[in-house]
Amino acid sequence: MHETGTGPRTAVLLHGIMSDHRAWHRVTRELVEQGFRVIALDLAGHGSSPRSRRYSPAAWADDVVETLQPLLDGPPDVVMGHSLGALVASMVGDRLAPRAAVYVDPAFAFPRGARGIVMKLVFALAPRPRRSALVRWNPKWSATDVEIELATLRDWDKRTILGLASTRALAPPVRITAPSLVVLAEKSLLITDAVAARLRRQGMTVETIPGSGHAVFRDEHARFMDVVERWLRTAAPIPSR
Repeated sequence: MHETGTGPRTAVLLHGIMSDHRAWHRVTRELVEQGFRVIALDLAGHGSSPRSRRYSPAAWADDVVETLQPLLDGPPDVVMGHSLGALVASMVGDRLAPRAAVYVDPAFAFPRGARGIVMKLVFALAPRPRRSALVRWNPKWSATDVEIELATLRDWDKRTILGLASTRALAPPVRITAPSLVVLAEKSLLITDAVAARLRRQGMTVETIPGSGHAVFRDEHARFMDVVERWLRTAAPIPSR
């Protein structure tokens, strides 16, 4: 658990697989400047959190609730998750009752058929990428983000992949427990147009950031923060405590 800021409002940040709290460094800084106390967690098997014998979305959700309950004196104002972290954030909604939820290119679906099989194989078998590959794959990332990614990959337990061996858990929340914003990459790896339409029918606001890849807030940070801040002001205003 990594806590930054002492503002009257609380934001909880949950990273994606292979990453950890450090991926949110710019988001954290801006939220603190806006008066938030930011709690960024490392999911089990990532960063400074311990390894587990078994991983699953449900176990990660239980860990998040157990970690946060002693730290919160009421519902968090915002819970924000990326990819796997967004799935976990949606699973703790009933228990944490956040005032708003932001899901960044969430793992609410997985490609079917041959494409899905290929993605699983690449994800499971590919070695940790080198710096040159990260730079080539993520041309919009800052040098700081590249170095952070290399560090988080070194700290990542690759067995966490087994927690997603079955993709049946990768699904949108059954019911919406808070005003919800979904921020998608321009060409999301996980959320098709059909799934995005389903999320809208459920009552979520869905926005796409042009020019961004899966790590939306790293590729197009300024646009991402503008979308999030504008939505919070108009669709889910958060009162000061």
